[in-house]
Amino acid sequence: MTMIRFDNVTKRYDGGGEALRNLSFEVARGEMVFLTGASGAGKSTLLRLIALIERPTRGQVFVDGQNVGKLSQRQVPRHRREIGVVFQDNKLLTDRSAFDNVALPLIIRGVSDRDIPRRVRAALDQVGLLKKEKQRPGTLSAGEQQRVGIARAVVGRPKLLIADEPTGNLDPWLSLEVMKLFGRFNEIGVTMLVATHDLNLLSRIKGRRVQLENGEVVTPEDDALVF
Repeated sequence: MTMIRFDNVTKRYDGGGEALRNLSFEVARGEMVFLTGASGAGKSTLLRLIALIERPTRGQVFVDGQNVGKLSQRQVPRHRREIGVVFQDNKLLTDRSAFDNVALPLIIRGVSDRDIPRRVRAALDQVGLLKKEKQRPGTLSAGEQQRVGIARAVVGRPKLLIADEPTGNLDPWLSLEVMKLFGRFNEIGVTMLVATHDLNLLSRIKGRRVQLENGEVVTPEDDALVF
């Protein structure tokens, strides 16, 4: 079963050239895939198309069997609720506690007040931060802030989690811990698509690489490196 499929996708920006060029590739349900490539290769654009933050100029993007290009603007929030997203800069609310940051997606979704505390604490426990639920982001380390962001991404129990350079601001040890955490989510069935430029880190993590260069896949999927 396929979770993500790109069919001849091109993304062109006004005055900025093509970020993606006739790109085609697939991610199977339950797979762990790493997008690699230099800055500007198209990794972030690809993820933004999956989350419908942007739409392709040409071609089709399918997520869990749904042609997302056919979704109306009114349907976009529901689509995004099915996807966990981890950003490099966390995008945490600095005036809210770790608990409140993780709870926010559930509140937006309309989860009952009775269920929210249980689910938030379960997510924080998964990332090892249950004891710091009352702390605000400014009192947490960079690694802890990133783990709060991960807890927020998974609290809605998504089938798919995408991450854009999630270890870019972390030291090598913390980066490895974050990747191992992703591996644990993958082991319970979450499909993972992670954009990263850290090839040294990937040499220690199991997963398939899809390399982008100038908006195109340059490593055939059958020959992609697996560690």
